[in-house]
Amino acid sequence: MAYNELIKNFERIRSYMREFYVYGFKSRSEYNAKSARSYDDERRRLESWLGEYMRFTQMAEGKNVFISADSRITHRNPFYKAWKAKSFTDGDITLHFAIFDILHSPEIKKTLAELIFDIDELLSSGMTFDESTLRKKLKEYTKEGIIRTEKEGRSVLYSRSPDTDISSLSDALDFFSESAPCGVVGSFLQDKLPEHEGVFSFKHHYMTGAVDSGVTAELFCAIRGHRYVSANNLGRHSGEEKTVRLVPLKIYISAQNGRQFLLAYHEKAELINTYRLDYLSNIRIENEICEEFYALRDELSSAERYMWGVSCKRNIEKTEHVEFEIRVGDDEDFIIRRLEREKRCGRVEKLDENHYRFSADVFDTNEMLPWIRTFISRIIKINFANRIAENKFKSDIREMYRMYGID
Repeated sequence: MAYNELIKNFERIRSYMREFYVYGFKSRSEYNAKSARSYDDERRRLESWLGEYMRFTQMAEGKNVFISADSRITHRNPFYKAWKAKSFTDGDITLHFAIFDILHSPEIKKTLAELIFDIDELLSSGMTFDESTLRKKLKEYTKEGIIRTEKEGRSVLYSRSPDTDISSLSDALDFFSESAPCGVVGSFLQDKLPEHEGVFSFKHHYMTGAVDSGVTAELFCAIRGHRYVSANNLGRHSGEEKTVRLVPLKIYISAQNGRQFLLAYHEKAELINTYRLDYLSNIRIENEICEEFYALRDELSSAERYMWGVSCKRNIEKTEHVEFEIRVGDDEDFIIRRLEREKRCGRVEKLDENHYRFSADVFDTNEMLPWIRTFISRIIKINFANRIAENKFKSDIREMYRMYGID
């Protein structure tokens, strides 16, 4: 069968993109989730979208491929191309253009019967569409906002929605599409504007979250409607998928690594848990409304006072005290400003002109360790209630000393 760039099921391509580019691109021999032929087909499909960003390196296990994008010159997220490669049938595409050939102007209004007649007259291929098919297609386009309906007596008239001038929004779309959740929406709007070079460059450009836009959009809809959802959650260590029933409460996006998380109430466990968006799939929004939604949001807001990252507990008494002191030079006010800017739920206390103490009560000390390490050359004292985390911090420093030959 001939290779086809288009896709029918985005969840399938999302799983390949995660496997190839988010979790680390495997060589052909290492990838055993699908057949070798499937690997080759999907790799070629991804290359058709991301070819100019792909780089190769030869390893003992074989050729490995990875993504390399320079944020100084990459102004558009290349992963959005996957969302623009949907598959369609001959009938779908024929009916689409037939409808808009007839309703080419917002002033033209037609009934369903008139549209059926005009489409039959327009098409010379012999392809015909019945009333049910056309009605479903018009209903779909009405829901999307590209077709308008109005009543005239007992008849329903269909017309094309007028175009909106978005030419003055190009800069806003440039920023939105590269920085906001579901920025792919902005990318689709950009396609309607004349080609131009983006005006924004990003020091930290987290592009891979684009493949999770569908999941993010579904969860936002559930949050707005206070709905329960069912979803497949991939076990981080087991590699097995389990179905979970949740009440989505908030979505967190890390400013450090771009990773996206869902904070949600797990009904069966009766806990507010954290779920990585790239591990969630097949989101099904249920009709049932969670009557306790606002109470759960208030509970999460109370817990946020003790969250450094995304670790959350219902029992706010089970917190861990973290404290360290640093030495600051006379001309290093920028260190103090940084402490104040990045302290999150912590507190900064001045001890004297050159010494400051940072303290915080958090659910998980381990979430803080990467940040605390950035002050290593200035730290003179630490005191963690979580002794395991404190010993890990100290052992990491000893290992660093060993690596650099420092006694």
